[in-house]
Amino acid sequence: MKVQISETTLVVPATPPFADDHVLPLSHIDNDPNLRVSFRYLRAYVSTNPSTPSSDPFHVISSALSAALVHYYPLAGSLRTRPDRRLELVCSKGQGGVPLVRAKVGCTLDSVSYLDDLDTHFVEQLVPAPGPDEGLAYPCMLQLTMFDCGGFTLGTAIHHSLADGLGATQFFNVMAEFARGATRSSIAPVWDRDSLLGPRDPPRVEAPIREFLSLDSRFSAYEQPIGPVVRECFKVRDECLDRFKSQLLDRSGLNFTTFEALGAFIWRAKVRASNIPADEMVKYAYSLDIRKLVKPPLPAGYWGNGCAPMYAKQSAKDLVEKPIWETAELIKKSKRNATDEYVRSFIDFQGLHYGEGITAGKEVSGFTDWRHLGHSTVDFGWGGPVTVLPLSRHLLGGLEPCYFLPYSSASVGKKDGFKISVTLRETAMPAFKKEMEKFCSGDFGL
Repeated sequence: MKVQISETTLVVPATPPFADDHVLPLSHIDNDPNLRVSFRYLRAYVSTNPSTPSSDPFHVISSALSAALVHYYPLAGSLRTRPDRRLELVCSKGQGGVPLVRAKVGCTLDSVSYLDDLDTHFVEQLVPAPGPDEGLAYPCMLQLTMFDCGGFTLGTAIHHSLADGLGATQFFNVMAEFARGATRSSIAPVWDRDSLLGPRDPPRVEAPIREFLSLDSRFSAYEQPIGPVVRECFKVRDECLDRFKSQLLDRSGLNFTTFEALGAFIWRAKVRASNIPADEMVKYAYSLDIRKLVKPPLPAGYWGNGCAPMYAKQSAKDLVEKPIWETAELIKKSKRNATDEYVRSFIDFQGLHYGEGITAGKEVSGFTDWRHLGHSTVDFGWGGPVTVLPLSRHLLGGLEPCYFLPYSSASVGKKDGFKISVTLRETAMPAFKKEMEKFCSGDFGL
């Protein structure tokens, strides 16, 4: 299926949001080298009433975007690199804006299973894909694609240095409020990034940061030569997952969350399928929401990156050969680092060593759980999205991310369990599929 693009409109704030040109600093978390990418995802909305002009989603969303940019005008600015290699945001009168692409496709959302089946070639056409330079010039880009059924998708490419998923959702919720007729935002955005999440004076690193991060100015996490990668979607049934967690409890005496238990299985399966050398240190990476963890907590309107990376690591040999409950326990224990001191040490480490090439190294597997992030609140007037789908392949310093995702709320007969989206080097995917087939059949390899 071919997506047809008809126009691109540069949407600017409805009223001038500032009087003088200025530069906004980013936090040390915003400037994490692993966040120097455009994060891409989409939301799918079911049938609207296209026969009513006032219901034209493109008009409604472009107007709402223009109103929201008065409050979130940094999204209409541009990013640039400072002499110390960090990014900063440039806000200039009469310049910038958010490109909004208008497109259509000759099929219905139902005919493509509300995007539950993750046809990679098709969904990639529904989201802007800026290159590195374009992503800095336009840190927020949107695409609205109409389907024959009257439904539509809103594809987003937002530079990760400006916002994480929760911060971006805050912006889209404000957009949605204006789309539904609000005349003011229900939450005032807060910037203050350098003061709220800046380094201490003097900076100090007292948490185990160096255990997971090292310095190598020659290494680029997102340019590793692992060859072509592919993305596949796998279904996980509740009954199978419950049986797996029950068996882990029998063997270890420990209760594990789904993220810990299934994450351990997938991590092992990925490493085993990829034939990673036995002595290679492999890492399980995930994000920790720090908004309420730091002291004092971040204000409610803070929309910058409010997460810090967390890691579990072991050798590939230990991961493949040891009982899987030990890996799940390793992931569980990594959460003990979830402290204000860990966050402050991470920030101070960024401040002390940014120019030296901070990296988690090779063979990082990024995991994230999108099942309970509140994306359904983004209602432009036709109800919340029935499907939310991340497409980014760059996550937490790794090239092979794993997302835990809910089924589309519009799908019939798929309410049992959830799905996982796995990106993996092409040569490893056949062996990984066999590992997942074993899991679904109850052969957990404990």
